[in-house]
Amino acid sequence: MTMITALETTLGSAAASGGARVPLLVHRPPEPQGWIVWVHGGSWQHGSAAAWAPITSALAARSGWAVVSVEYRLAPEHRFPAAVLDVLAGLDWAEARAGGVLVAIGGDSAGGTIAASAALARRDTGERVPVQVLAYPPLDPVCARPSYRCEPDAFPNKSDLRTAWRLWLDGPGDPAILPTPLEARNLAGLAPVFLIVGGDDPVRDDVTAYADRLRDDGVPTGLRMLPGVEHADLLSPRSRVLPAVADVLSELTLDESSIETPERNLS
Repeated sequence: MTMITALETTLGSAAASGGARVPLLVHRPPEPQGWIVWVHGGSWQHGSAAAWAPITSALAARSGWAVVSVEYRLAPEHRFPAAVLDVLAGLDWAEARAGGVLVAIGGDSAGGTIAASAALARRDTGERVPVQVLAYPPLDPVCARPSYRCEPDAFPNKSDLRTAWRLWLDGPGDPAILPTPLEARNLAGLAPVFLIVGGDDPVRDDVTAYADRLRDDGVPTGLRMLPGVEHADLLSPRSRVLPAVADVLSELTLDESSIETPERNLS
């Protein structure tokens, strides 16, 4: 894979509904092959665009895509759906500047959950629905699936993750936005979804359940399970998820017809 070294990193700002200012950290190659709005992880309570900058800049360099990292509002001070609204504002900002190339949305861990919720909100309002590229998103607030019980010492453990969900969701909410796509009655109408998760990740059953639901509802879906990979792999210096995400973006760039059959990209 060709590495792009001449990245321009700048700060941007979008406005979410209600007037909240949303800072953006933008890594832009000279001629972006696409734009992806990236949502960092951190259990909805931690992390920042600055802390994830080594990851998002590396993703831009590996893929040739512009990466817009969203500094969304964190729980418990700002509960659902504040983070989703911030990401939707970042998506609007990126689309206004992308110059006609493909704009996708992605995220890791809790950021992937937020990204999936934002894509579903776009579908439900009749706006353009972005392609999703998600790394190990937790999608079940109850954490009930068997993978959460397989390795009691694995990160994240069921108890801590359920607490994180509660700190994010306990609030008035918004009946027009769902916190997880697994709560949707139907997922038809979403753009293609690419999912990447580790074989040793406790959230893997959430991810495969989402993939199954998407396929049942006719959404082109790619799923890649990486053997031996644990949760939060993007934070590792030897991450295997980062090149997998970059490969998805590069393949979308090289062959736009692959959007219709993403399974072959992730086999």
